[in-house]
Amino acid sequence: MIETGFAYIASLMAIGGLIRLTETTTRHRLFEYLPGVVMLYFIVMVLASLGLWSWTDDVTAVNSTLKSDLLPAMIFLLLAKADLRRIVKLGPRMLLAFAAATISIMIGFVVAFAIFQNWLEPHAWKAFAALSGSWMGGTGNMLAVQAALEVPDSSIGYTLLMDSVDYALWVVILLALVPFANRFNRWSGADSGVIDKVSASLAAAETGKPIDLTSILFLLGAALTVSAVSQALAAYAPTSAFFSTGTWAIFIATLIGVIAAMTPLGRMPGAIELGNVLLYAMIGLIASQADFAGLAKAPLYIAAGLVVLAVHGLCLAAAAKVFRLDLFSCGVASLANIGGVASAPILAAAYSEALVPIGVLMALLGYIVGTGGGLFVGKLLSLMI
Repeated sequence: MIETGFAYIASLMAIGGLIRLTETTTRHRLFEYLPGVVMLYFIVMVLASLGLWSWTDDVTAVNSTLKSDLLPAMIFLLLAKADLRRIVKLGPRMLLAFAAATISIMIGFVVAFAIFQNWLEPHAWKAFAALSGSWMGGTGNMLAVQAALEVPDSSIGYTLLMDSVDYALWVVILLALVPFANRFNRWSGADSGVIDKVSASLAAAETGKPIDLTSILFLLGAALTVSAVSQALAAYAPTSAFFSTGTWAIFIATLIGVIAAMTPLGRMPGAIELGNVLLYAMIGLIASQADFAGLAKAPLYIAAGLVVLAVHGLCLAAAAKVFRLDLFSCGVASLANIGGVASAPILAAAYSEALVPIGVLMALLGYIVGTGGGLFVGKLLSLMI
């Protein structure tokens, strides 16, 4: 049994590292349906249920301190590549598709919660809000919404289960639709020729610089400094039941990250990699406090997630017909929200490898709007109670 804070965090990082190593070296098909972050959560949760960690004062203090300190740093790093000037070059068609995808996901969560709320716990709206943050930009946004709304760690198990099962099904559907892109485009009246031109300009903007010690050391120091500054400034911001000090810290870190992305710092390699290291650490810290208690109601959450996706798909198809959007734009915009950086480029590559940069940038746009979108959904759901 682990009883010291250092051994506790060391074990979590070791587990995360082994999972990532297994995922990248074996490329087992299991990871297509259960991403590494999801497997990390459930493996750590099982170990926590078996009593691997003893919640001494030292372990508890390390868990609490690292969660509050690493989250703003992680958000800053994940946004450091989100240069808005480059994202705008995607053109109004792609941005319109992204907006339609984001809004339809919000509508889906409202509809699903309205249908299932009578069978869910009183505070289930917080878990739905956390998942909406994930489905509008990635797991990092889910953690940000969780911190802002103070979602219990036990409830995150539901959101990750919904994220894993429903997300996997949605990826399969979107990939299966790729051969029907021409038919869809004829039905919607879209002209997809402009996508190739945008892709070429975005690909030319990539620097391709290798990660080196200088960039890693500087970015790590910058991220930790941003976290410290964000928390210090948040202490002076007005708070309420909905906007806590933690919420302000997250928003401040987000703003700094967006601004930094438009400076030379945004061209430094390694930000995404370092951000994902902190993401794995955060998932481990959260999962270590959770267990399997209460998962008997998981089928309700999975069904609710399917309703969200159904509403999202129908609304997005309707938007494609009205605004003459092509299937590529709609599909990548959808996965840029729901899957983030891990999935959008994969779908883009299914159309053409030259289009991968668009998938990456669309996913980065999701990182920008995900936290705010999740908090907005949370506000709407709280008003429905």
